[in-house]
Formats: sequence, structure tokens, C-alpha cells
Amino acid sequence: MLNIIFSILLLCLITSKSFAYLGPGMGGGLIAATLGVIVAIFAVLFGLIWFPLKRFFKKRKQKKENKKNNFD
Repeated sequence: MLNIIFSILLLCLITSKSFAYLGPGMGGGLIAATLGVIVAIFAVLFGLIWFPLKRFFKKRKQKKENKKNNFD
């Protein structure tokens, strides 16, 4: 078991040249994807919190109006 862990660690530490080119579009795509995920998370949280609150306040307002109309 120790030999396997040592071998994996040794293979991860060995470096070699890759001769790869990542153009400027890669950075822009990475930023756009990251921002997209963040905006999607905030949109989900907004939808899960705002719309039920909106419905709750609307029902509460209707109950107040019904009570007010019953007293008239």
C-alpha cells in the first residue's frame, strides 16, 4: 500500500514539457463560465426565497382586506 502511494506521489511530481498553447479565448471562456455559474446560483437562491415571500405577503394583505371589509 505504501509503495502504491509513493509511486503515485512520485508520478505527480515528475514534470515534463507540454508544448501546449492556450489562447486568449481560453481565459475569457473560463471567466464567462465562472460568472455564469455564480449568476445561476444567485438566481436559484433568489427564486427560492423571493417568490414564496411574495406569495406570503400577498395572502397576508388579502386577509387584512377581508377583515377590514367584514367590519364595514
